[in-house]
Amino acid sequence: MTFLADILAATFRNATPLVYGTVGETYTERSGVLNLGIEGTMYAGAFFGFAAAYQTGNALLGLAVAILVGIVAGGLMGLLTVTLGANQHVSGLGLTIGLIGISEFANRLIFSGDTLARIEPMPLWDPLAGLGDIGTVANQYGLTYLAFLVVVPVAWWVLARTPLGLSIRAVGENPEAADVAGISVFRIRYVALMIGGALMAVGGAFITLSMLGTFTLDIIAGRGWVCIALVIFGRWRIFRGVLGALVFAAVFSLGLRLRITPGFESVPNELMLALPYVVVIAALALSGRNVPYPGAYLKAYRRT
Repeated sequence: MTFLADILAATFRNATPLVYGTVGETYTERSGVLNLGIEGTMYAGAFFGFAAAYQTGNALLGLAVAILVGIVAGGLMGLLTVTLGANQHVSGLGLTIGLIGISEFANRLIFSGDTLARIEPMPLWDPLAGLGDIGTVANQYGLTYLAFLVVVPVAWWVLARTPLGLSIRAVGENPEAADVAGISVFRIRYVALMIGGALMAVGGAFITLSMLGTFTLDIIAGRGWVCIALVIFGRWRIFRGVLGALVFAAVFSLGLRLRITPGFESVPNELMLALPYVVVIAALALSGRNVPYPGAYLKAYRRT
């Protein structure tokens, strides 16, 4: 039971950045825009959030800076793909490369390659302390509770029940009809991109501000690309995407735990690290056939 409780606790922590990124990417793709800048946005959120927290000694201020960086990144993606009508694949990849490059350059300027720069990470919340294994599972970061108890249900409610969410879905399905109905396609896509960018950046900042308390190169380690796969696996539905994030995180956490479990020393570490990505590929292969993409997916809109 202790082993299972440890795995569950680690699953929720490791799923947190994926949940933020998946929900953010769902917002953008529901509006018809594929944001391949997610990896760079998470990376920039992780670095600039950490840098601000390090300079000010306030992790919450670092989180606010990360959110601002995500909003700016989403706005830049909107400028390229919505206003200028550039290719979404090229724009997203260029944004990722640019944000990672800026983050690493700023890291060298600010910290001069100091790998010992650390902050006091956000504390764990332990609401069920003293309850044994249940308390172990409930011992999580505030951003984890925020993700699962607030961000996920609110995102579902916004997209399914509010005028903003219905406008985002309408723009993603048929921008011409939405425009005729009086919905500003450009404004809605900008809003979706900036909301999505803010959530992606929070996912990256969670790693530096809560889990690690420091920044290292390649800290996102492909989580942004995993989020894109999870959106497709979830078929652009919030809860299905979050379920995929939990499955990935569970396999990832299990692999980490088995690496320190007696009897598994002979299993190559590379296999343990690759296992969750193999699971994602297998899940996409099984469930990604005949996926009903949003009607205006990857299509730039021009008023005529």
